[in-house]
Amino acid sequence: MEPIQSAMKRWMKSNKKIGETYQAISEEVLNDPQIQAILSEHIELDENDINRNLMKLYEYHNASKDCRNCPNLTGCINILKGYTPHIELDGKDISLRYERCSNKVQEDLMKEKESLVQSMYMPKQIRQAELTELKTDSYERKNVVAEVIDFVQNYTRDNFRKGLFIHGPFGTGKSYILGVVANELKKRNIATAMIYMPEFVRVMKSSIQDDSLQSKMDHFKNVDVLMFDDIGAETISSWFRDEVLGAIMQYRMTEELPVFFTSNFNLDQLEKHLATSNRGDVETIKAGRIVERIKQLSKPVELEERYRNN
Repeated sequence: MEPIQSAMKRWMKSNKKIGETYQAISEEVLNDPQIQAILSEHIELDENDINRNLMKLYEYHNASKDCRNCPNLTGCINILKGYTPHIELDGKDISLRYERCSNKVQEDLMKEKESLVQSMYMPKQIRQAELTELKTDSYERKNVVAEVIDFVQNYTRDNFRKGLFIHGPFGTGKSYILGVVANELKKRNIATAMIYMPEFVRVMKSSIQDDSLQSKMDHFKNVDVLMFDDIGAETISSWFRDEVLGAIMQYRMTEELPVFFTSNFNLDQLEKHLATSNRGDVETIKAGRIVERIKQLSKPVELEERYRNN
């Protein structure tokens, strides 16, 4: 058995180190100019109160205030990343209140902006499209860019403006224009939903299985600006044309909510496509109703020249 004297010596040595550490922390905290300023405003706090709340003061002392000691949000040194501490007193009890720092505020604003653009199976290049990258090297392209600028500058939720039905052959940059519109509207806190039409048909059909069809339809009915990319590229059923696409467009027409479209077909060609279901049935009247709603919701513009990167 270890002699009692040896155990006592080790215990005293350990406690001495603890005492020295505590004293060093206390001196470090109380020499902090910010803490000195706070304590000078609260002379009611005595030595016992300060010792009792020392760990809170130590946490405040070591924290980065207003991002001064953090290179960026990822490198934040605080216990709660992205939050800066503030000392609060309740009688003689000290507590810390954490608020978002400037870096966190900026990140949250960016995420909030990004969430305004929802896309379903749209390529990254389209999601990141910029107005400054749009080419204006022909009359028809200048006309389309002018229409885009006019819409994004003048559209408000209280002032209905038609979207665009952009049609033309593959490779003319139609989808890219949708991305530009979405990102420009994002800057004005206007929400958009971009949908690649063939995948949209598949997703809505599968939604019947998990009972999410109605909630999805309600979302697309009510989003500020809706965009259908490549309408006419899908093979559709009468059910999808009439009960899904028709219902969404009817609602948006009634509520004056704009829709953008891109298609390889002009409106006459699209009407013929929509008239024939995947079962081979031809229903010209129902297809005509869809096209009529497209006309009510958007303005046709044509792009014939292929998009050149340089």
